[in-house]
Amino acid sequence: MALVACGGDDDGNGGGLGSGGSATVPLGGKSSVPAPTGGTGGKSGGSNGTGAGPYMLPDDFTPANNGGWKLGEEVPTNPGSTGGTGGMGGSGGCGAEILGVVRDFRAGKDKDQKVLPNGHPDFETFTGNGEKGIVDVTLGSDLKPVYVDSEHRFTTTKENFDQWYRTDPDVNQAHFVSFYLQPGDGVLTFFSNAFFPLDGEAFGNEGWNHNYHFTTEVHTTFQYNGGETFSFTGDDDLWVFINKKLAIDLGGLHRSQTDEVDLDEEAARLGLTKGQIYPLDLFHAERHTSDSNFRIDTNLAFVDCGIIVPEEPR
Repeated sequence: MALVACGGDDDGNGGGLGSGGSATVPLGGKSSVPAPTGGTGGKSGGSNGTGAGPYMLPDDFTPANNGGWKLGEEVPTNPGSTGGTGGMGGSGGCGAEILGVVRDFRAGKDKDQKVLPNGHPDFETFTGNGEKGIVDVTLGSDLKPVYVDSEHRFTTTKENFDQWYRTDPDVNQAHFVSFYLQPGDGVLTFFSNAFFPLDGEAFGNEGWNHNYHFTTEVHTTFQYNGGETFSFTGDDDLWVFINKKLAIDLGGLHRSQTDEVDLDEEAARLGLTKGQIYPLDLFHAERHTSDSNFRIDTNLAFVDCGIIVPEEPR
């Protein structure tokens, strides 16, 4: 059972969630996830790039080019496979803040390209221009991407890939992360050309100026009303599933690349009906120095503020 973190303003598209308080979401009866804290006060996030002027970013967020992020507490190692859900805030809309998980990995090679015995072999070991088809076109029943078990240019084995989005203290350290998307002219944008949420955290920077070796996982839902698009620009790997079907495939090691899904054009393939609510699942990996770009532009109407998928104990 997935766990929903929610708060919301009544219009579902504003800059703040709730009334500036905080809440927790039960997680397997053992721990709790900080829900988005919201509030309309805070520091300026800069221009929204639409001519609509500045907006206010919550004080405890790190500003990005557009929007910002906040690293949360460490994810419990074995959160269990069941748990309750948080309530929907406002009128059911989420607003601009989405909860996710980032997992830190040790680099597989050092700066001199020497293999590190405790490193993950998929990180800091490949370069290239991307590769489609690393994951299956259908999301797994556990809401994780399914590795296509054949020879690929930028991954090693299915076992190693399966560690990317599963919390395992032997190979990664996981933290909650909140994304604050900047509203403007009906579009929500998160953009950072230096997206390093784990600098100095978890396994640390390992001798680099930033922590370059991590994955990002986000699960949320939206209402399909017609006319929606979702665009991503970044590096390295990125897969977006809509209604559990692969909508964007920017897999492999590559410099910043862009893809967009037009939900009206893809409605038949994705199985979308106007007025219905559907899941969106995003999986990202930053695997190599020396850039980390991450940009989302969308006019989706999110109806929850991030779903934490419980995992079986490892």
